[in-house]
Parts: sequence; structure tokens; C-alpha cells
Amino acid sequence: MKVILLQDVKSVGKKGDIVEVSDGYAKNFIFKKKLGTPADPKNLNDLKLKKANDEKVAAENLEAAKELAEKIAEKTVVVSLKAGEGGKPFGSVSSKEIAQEAKDQFGLDIDKKKIVLAEPIRAFGTHEVAVKLHPSVTAALKVKVEECR
Repeated sequence: MKVILLQDVKSVGKKGDIVEVSDGYAKNFIFKKKLGTPADPKNLNDLKLKKANDEKVAAENLEAAKELAEKIAEKTVVVSLKAGEGGKPFGSVSSKEIAQEAKDQFGLDIDKKKIVLAEPIRAFGTHEVAVKLHPSVTAALKVKVEECR
């Protein structure tokens, strides 16, 4: 019996796959636990439409990420830190502070989890920080750390 999987099933297939399983396995396990539906023409058409819609949404998300990356590349976020003795910064700048300053200064809504920092910034000057907006889109955000007066 051909079955369209609604969820991943171990050793059978992934969500959205059309697989061939025995009639008893389909009726007693897959259908009872709502892990799949029969692969009849109506369900196959629904699956085709859902996949087309998912591709369209993924393309729109990619386009939006590219547009946001262009906006981010043009901007320089300015963050102020207090200076300690000898002109060294007192504290550091984390991804949370960068995200907050980007929102305050330019209205850019960047998730702090998408800002890639190996470690917090602990020096004055201009630094480039990677922002991973999409699996295939990464933007470079300039962060200027200056001494507050």
C-alpha cells in the first residue's frame, strides 16, 4: 500500500515522502497514530500543492533576507562603552546590545541569536560582525565601539 507520510517515521521515511508499506503496517500503525494518509489522488494533489506553497514561501523568505542584508551592510551601529584606566574599555559589547542598538538607531529588527560573535567585543574601534539571516544569506554589520563621554 502506498502511503504519504505526515511525520518522520523511523526506518520508513521522512515527512512528505510517498512510501510503499504493507497493508497491515499501514492500517495498524501509520494510520492509527496519524503518521500518514493513503496515497489516493486527492491526497497526492494536496501534497503537490503544499510542496509548491512551501517552495514559494521559502523563496519569499530568501528574498526578504537578501533585502535585509543589503540594508544591514549600509549601516554602522554605534555602541558606547565606559573607559577604564589607560583608555581600555570597561566591559564588553554582546550580541544582545548590538541587536538593541540596531533597533534603536535604525529600526532594524535583528534577532540577537542571529548575530555571530565568537566572543564579546572588548576593544574600541570599528568591528565587522556577521549576521546570519538565512541559511544561505549572511550580512556584515559594522559595529563602532566608542568611548562614552
